[in-house]
Amino acid sequence: MSTITYVTKETLDQMIEELNFLKSAGRSEIAKAIAEAREKGDLKENAEYDAAKEAQGHHEARISILDTAIINSRVIDINSIDTSKVTILSKVKMVNMASKKLIEYQIVSENELKYLFLHQLEKDCLEKKLAKLRRYKPQEEC
Repeated sequence: MSTITYVTKETLDQMIEELNFLKSAGRSEIAKAIAEAREKGDLKENAEYDAAKEAQGHHEARISILDTAIINSRVIDINSIDTSKVTILSKVKMVNMASKKLIEYQIVSENELKYLFLHQLEKDCLEKKLAKLRRYKPQEEC
């Protein structure tokens, strides 16, 4: 039994966009990598083929996870939020007492937070070197 996840319209759109990419261009890229590896000879001792098949498994798993997440998602309308208490999509302002700095947070569901963090991590990883990833902080300057 899957649990319902509450997300913003923007996050749902991002998830659908990623799913569409993975099902179309992503699968094509994986198939091409498998075909290229298959041409290189004996499949029993072909590390490229094994790597491409493993990548295909991860790719299909990601498609399955996104598909399930989208099916179980419910969009929350920001105008329907009760502002008398803190709930999902509420904006909360806090003051760091040491630095006297005002910080604003938006409360999101746990699954949306995981998706947003992983999505940002993937983007950041494309631009970072391995040494920087070892001490990764979200949205760190490159």
